[in-house]
Amino acid sequence: MTKKTIILIGFIILKFALQFVLLSPEYDLQRDEYLHLDQAHHLAWGYLSVPPVTSWISYIIFSLGNGVFWIKFFPALFGVLTLIVVWKTIEVLKGNLYALVLGATCIAFSSLLRINMLYQPNSLDVLCWTAFYYVIIQYITTENTKWFYIAAVVFAFGFLNKYNILFLLIGFLPALLLSGQRRILTKKKLYFALILGLLLILPNLLWQYNNQFPIIHHMKELAETQLVNVDRIGFLKEQLLFFIGAFPVILFALYALLFHKPFSKYQFFFTTILFTLLVFLYFKAKAYYAIGLYPIYIAFGAVFLSDILKSGWKRYLQPVFILIPLLFFIPMYNLAFPNKSPEYIVKHSEKRKKMGMLRWEDGKDHALPQDFADMLGWKELAHKTDSVYATLANQKETLVLCDNYGQAGAINYYSKKGIKAVSFSADYVNWFNLDIRYKNLIRVKEYEEENKEFKETSPYFETSQIAGEITNLYAREYGTTIFVFTGAKVNINKRIEQEIKEEKDYSK
Repeated sequence: MTKKTIILIGFIILKFALQFVLLSPEYDLQRDEYLHLDQAHHLAWGYLSVPPVTSWISYIIFSLGNGVFWIKFFPALFGVLTLIVVWKTIEVLKGNLYALVLGATCIAFSSLLRINMLYQPNSLDVLCWTAFYYVIIQYITTENTKWFYIAAVVFAFGFLNKYNILFLLIGFLPALLLSGQRRILTKKKLYFALILGLLLILPNLLWQYNNQFPIIHHMKELAETQLVNVDRIGFLKEQLLFFIGAFPVILFALYALLFHKPFSKYQFFFTTILFTLLVFLYFKAKAYYAIGLYPIYIAFGAVFLSDILKSGWKRYLQPVFILIPLLFFIPMYNLAFPNKSPEYIVKHSEKRKKMGMLRWEDGKDHALPQDFADMLGWKELAHKTDSVYATLANQKETLVLCDNYGQAGAINYYSKKGIKAVSFSADYVNWFNLDIRYKNLIRVKEYEEENKEFKETSPYFETSQIAGEITNLYAREYGTTIFVFTGAKVNINKRIEQEIKEEKDYSK
């Protein structure tokens, strides 16, 4: 085993270890994770929320026991694979051992640690962006057309994971057209590769067509409720934070792409990053959408620095560039991760507020970062719902209806009673079982100052009661209330069918 291989294995072990020690056991899973896990029980070529790859991984997790370890393992794995791809890119660019260590350090001690903590499509998205750029570099280096087909497979897999990878293509193509590398477009095998990529994503495109393209509605809703609060200056500021320890390396990469002769054939990567960021700014995208851009530039920067620092007095600067990401990781460790209790974080929240970490998607500041608050209260909700459900005589004829997908998914994940909660939110609108004639209703409602649920729904049932609420002050779901209605006087199923139809009509 070579020295390089031993060091790479060390970084792999370190990356996995960091992912598991930066999350305090006081936190539950995050809201989105519950939805993704439930998709394992409803496999399809598409969903209202995400493309199908996440459901495939969820099915593997379910087959492995559905435990928290495996839920956290897969995003951590994608983070490790991103590090390996950057390592391999540095090798292709003829980087030495110092370049490899520098690149791996910049990746290992970056905000990818936070992305790779949550079971969401984002970790795999970053890996697919990095792998696609790696494949392009491989083609330019070798001119072997097999890389066209590999690029098509990588892009298709990325597309089936998260549509965000379309931004990669939108930024990449004009940069390619403006460069000497546009001769790539004259290669016949490129178009065979494009056909392969299209065939791979075709099932999802057909699903979108057959379901009236819900992605369009999803993007409109996202723009109206979340992206409207995105500040473009804030977007650019956050780009600095993602790889703040690697920022000098990325700057040197951009310089090298313009002026370093060995990188002349990769020069269009300079305009690629500019075009892609401009596209994200135009659409007022969330800052983390662009995080997949940067790992490949760390590879360029690490190789360039290894070249200019290898002799004379400059070699004494080599440790400096490795120390910078390590030093920046110290405040990151204390601020960016849910590795301390909510009480401690709230008590020491001033720095987070100055950094904008307490600003949620609603545009307002809160006590905890949104992701942290989204990992609290779920077990409490599920246990209280279970307790109520257990008191009912005819449990099979009881519908558990929630306000949002997080509530439904959390109840389904933690329930010991086999509850299959649903919602009109996200994919759950397609997962109602209306073959059962429901007589009871457990209604989980988000907190409202004037909650009218009890008053409006009680007349349609023989008995009604408020059975509990989420009491965790720091949970985003704080105040969410559980209502129980038994002995329906009306046909619940007809009412549910009508609401499902209205929701789907609205989504068109």
